[in-house]
Formats: sequence, structure tokens, C-alpha cells
Amino acid sequence: MPTLDLREAARARRPAVPEIAHLREAAVMTWRGRMINEHGSARVFEALSSQLAAAGLPQADVAEVSGFAAEERRHGVLCGAVVEALGGEARAEIDVPEEIPLHDDAATPLEAALRNVLSVCCLSETVAVSLIGAERFEMPEGELRALLTTIWADEVGHSRFGWRLLERVGPTLDAATRVRLGEYLEVALAHLVRHELAHLPVGSVPPPEGVVYCLCSGRDARELFFDTVEHVIVPGLEAQGLPARSAWRNARRQLGLAVRATGRGVPRVTAARRSSRRRAG
Repeated sequence: MPTLDLREAARARRPAVPEIAHLREAAVMTWRGRMINEHGSARVFEALSSQLAAAGLPQADVAEVSGFAAEERRHGVLCGAVVEALGGEARAEIDVPEEIPLHDDAATPLEAALRNVLSVCCLSETVAVSLIGAERFEMPEGELRALLTTIWADEVGHSRFGWRLLERVGPTLDAATRVRLGEYLEVALAHLVRHELAHLPVGSVPPPEGVVYCLCSGRDARELFFDTVEHVIVPGLEAQGLPARSAWRNARRQLGLAVRATGRGVPRVTAARRSSRRRAG
């Protein structure tokens, strides 16, 4: 298995953290997991940056998203710094990275890029803003809260980019493209639910002092996740002319029997699966 080793960079950024011995192990596991996820997200933004260039979008957009990749790697180091500050090691074996779908079956390069903009920025990053913001709100002042604020502020930028781009490009999309993006949204939303619920176990019930280390209630986080999808993401996409409400309804129906854990990544949809989903939108 590949190894992610951020020890050297992380040790130079260690924040001062409170000493709560009975929570140390859980905190190390939590922040090491964040380290892996944040650092791995850089590959997604690198692929998206290339997609935006291929779609002929302005160089400013391409450069901004390329910068997001650098931010995610920095987030990985910051999370690793917390691991080191807690007495752990900013080092972990990781899964072989999933191939990032470029959606070659899309009708145009712009449509392919918009699928990933929707999935990454408008869905995943918007959820991250909500969940991290809630953790930050509950944390006491200190270096760890300041570190989390840095990460949160960057995630806000990643989310806003997607919504701004959609607002700018949305009016140029024809009806058929909107329908196809709605069909993809069903897949993306179902993937988002599987991913988030796999990382927000109901059995996670840390004691009240766990907020110092960002140890959150899995049940509360799930509730906030669903609220964010239903009251922020779906209405926002509908306002841009995408059939998000029906996509969300279909995704929930699809997940009604079981929700299984999946790896982090971007969902893909084939032409065959799209043609079987003409009801969406």
C-alpha cells in the first residue's frame, strides 16, 4: 500500500493542544483521517483544473482551481500537525488512489467539467463548509481552533467557486444539457450520502469535552448533513435551473433499502445508466 508521510512538514506546524488523556487516541485517529482525506483531495482539484482548461474556461478559473489543490495539500499538513501535537505520527498507509472520472461520455467538455464542479464544489465542499463550520463554532478559542478556521476558510472558497461558476455558465446551457446534469446529480447525490454516512457513524458519541478536539456526535453531524443538502444545496441548484429536487428524491429512493460505505472520490455515470434515467428532471 502507498504511504503518506507528512511528518517533517507537520512537525514544523504543530499547534498547542489541550491535554485530555482519555480522548487522545480518538483525536489522533480523527485528525489522521482528516490528514489523508484533505491531502488526497488535491488530486481531484488537479483533474478539475485540467478539465476546465479543456472546456475553454478562462485561465483565471483554471489557475484558481489549481490553487485549491495546493490548499488541500496544506490542509493535509495542518491536520498532520495536530496528529503530531497529540503525540501521534503524521504518517499513514493509504489506499491506492481511485481514478478520477473525467466523464468522457458527456456531450461536451464543458458538461464533463460541470459534472465534477457540481459534485466536488457545490456538493462535497458545501457540506464540508457546513460540518467544519459547526465544529469550529463549538470549539474554544485557541491554536487548534485557529488552525481549523484556516481550513474552513479555504473550503468556503472552494464551495463559492462552484456556485459562482454555475451562476455564470448556467444561463448558457440548453434544456437538454440541464436534463443530463440533473440525471448526473442523482448519481452524485447518492454517492455523497454514502460517503458522508460512512464517515459519520451513528455510534460516535464523544463526551462534551470532545469539542476541544473536534470530536463530534455522529448523529448530530448526520442531521446537519441532511439539512445542508435539503435546505442549501437542492434549493441552490434549483435556482440555477437544474432539476435538483427530483434528483434528490430519486437518490433517496435509490438509497432506501441500504446505504453502504464507499471510498472517497467523484461518482461516475455511464451513457447506458443515463439513458435508463430519463425520468430525472
